[in-house]
Amino acid sequence: MNEDKTQPPEDAAVEEELKGVPEEMRDSNGENEELARLREELEVAKQDVLYARAETQNVRRRLEKDVADTRAYAATGFARDILSVADNLSRALTAIPEEMRGDEKMKGLVAGIEATSREIDKVFSSHGISRVAAMGLPLDPNQHQAMMEVPSAEVEPGTVVQELQAGYMIKDRLLRPAMVAVAKKPD
Repeated sequence: MNEDKTQPPEDAAVEEELKGVPEEMRDSNGENEELARLREELEVAKQDVLYARAETQNVRRRLEKDVADTRAYAATGFARDILSVADNLSRALTAIPEEMRGDEKMKGLVAGIEATSREIDKVFSSHGISRVAAMGLPLDPNQHQAMMEVPSAEVEPGTVVQELQAGYMIKDRLLRPAMVAVAKKPD
C-alpha cells in the first residue's frame, strides 16, 4: 500500500484496521464483508465489556450497602435481648410505692435503679436505639401491635390509650413493636 499523504482520512482508518489482517484477506473479493463482520464483532465485544463493567459496578455498590447495613445493624440481636433488661428495670421502678421512695432505707435502691435505667437509655441512644411513640397516637401497624381494645368515649377509635410494653427502633428499622391497647367505640 502506498503512503500517499493526500489519502482521505476514511481510507487511512480502513488501512489502520487492516494492518493486522493477512494480505490474502485484503485482496479477496470478500474484503468488505470480512471488514463488516470484524466491525460487528468489535461492537458486540465493546457492548459486552460495557455490560460487564456495569454489572461489576452494581455488585460493588450492593456489597458496599450490605457492609454499611451490617455495621449499622450489627447490634440488633443483642439489642433485642437487652430490651428485657430495660423492661424489668422499668417494672422495678413502677413497682416501688411512693411512700417507700421517701424512706431513707429505700432511697439508695431507688436511686441505683433510676441511675441504671438512665444509663441503659444513654447506651441505647448512642447506638441509635430509640423508643417508639405510642400513647395518644393512632394505631400504626408498622410500629404498634394491638393487644386489646378498650371501650372509650374520650378518644377516637383506633387511638392508643395504653402501652403494655414499649416498642423500640434501631436507626430506621423496627426492633420491637410497642404492645398497646387501642380505643374502640363504647357498646
